[in-house]
Amino acid sequence: MTNERATRLVDVPPSQVRLLLLNAQALPDWNPAIRFIDGPAEASTGVRYAIKVRGGLSGTWEYIRIYEQHIDMTWRVPGFLETGTWLLRPDGGGTMVTHEFQHQGPLAHVLSNAFRGVAELRLDRLSQQATQSMK
Repeated sequence: MTNERATRLVDVPPSQVRLLLLNAQALPDWNPAIRFIDGPAEASTGVRYAIKVRGGLSGTWEYIRIYEQHIDMTWRVPGFLETGTWLLRPDGGGTMVTHEFQHQGPLAHVLSNAFRGVAELRLDRLSQQATQSMK
């Protein structure tokens, strides 16, 4: 199993970060693993979105829990399962965002080295996307 965790200060309010995290169709804009996602525009738990990821694999994406400052999601393709958490804490005019994920499955084991630093990369891209959306 692979575990990654990172924290970043994002220079926008928590409500803006939350909007980005709950806009599943925009995930490919800042999440390097997701190439395409299809599903309803309004995020809700228990809905499975169809996804295509790097390498051309197809699978599903799902919001598990959606709270004001805590969002859990999962995505899976054959041989790979990611369970991720996003924690949002107000910090001045910005948001302290913590992203953590765990990987399971045989493909996850093979790709474990490729996912080192991915939590930081996702946070950096999320921050860039959030900052651009405020302009």
